Amino acid sequence: MQVGVISDIHANRVALDAVFEDMLPVDGVVCAGDVVGYNPWPGDCVDRVREREIPTVMGNHDRAVASGTAFAFNGMARAGVEHAREELGDDQQDWLGSLPDERTAFDGQVKIVHGHPDDPDRYTYPDLFSAELLDDEDVLVLGHTHVQHHESYDAGIVMNPGSVGQPRDGDPRAAYAIVDLDAMTVEERRVEYNIERVERAVEEAGLPEEIGSRLRKGR
Repeated sequence: MQVGVISDIHANRVALDAVFEDMLPVDGVVCAGDVVGYNPWPGDCVDRVREREIPTVMGNHDRAVASGTAFAFNGMARAGVEHAREELGDDQQDWLGSLPDERTAFDGQVKIVHGHPDDPDRYTYPDLFSAELLDDEDVLVLGHTHVQHHESYDAGIVMNPGSVGQPRDGDPRAAYAIVDLDAMTVEERRVEYNIERVERAVEEAGLPEEIGSRLRKGR
């Protein structure tokens, strides 16, 4: 069984469309949160995830938009939250607010969280991956760090597919992964997309210029 794994879309419709176009036929897709935030297209990204009925958990930006709290965010992040709240309809915001912090999929084989199994806002970078993070699932999917990585253990796989809409591992290409639940393997994938188009849209939306320019650096 092939499962597409995405995370941290961050309202980057251009990157998300490129990922879906690049993704080979799979039996399903899961998302580790932060559908919105930063970039100009929160509504389009929410709709694309909902239309595909992708099991999704709540990221910290999703929560901030749904609850109206972004007080601890930096200027770029706060601007993205405010933009999303202006752009999203009540139904879209209600959907974000209904997302759980944790969920399983594929008969419990896959567990999805945003940051860490014990704390959805904790950054779990690759050097913190360990078999101890696993519970009864075969695959634990994390997001939040925007760093693509996976580790295989006797007990299962711990993985972060990287960020679709704002990679921070030095590679500006949109990141995602495909997990084979039968072979217990992970294929980390990257796909180029039109960053210049996103930069123009950031400017047109009145968002901070750095939201677009940082995409070229993958930081």
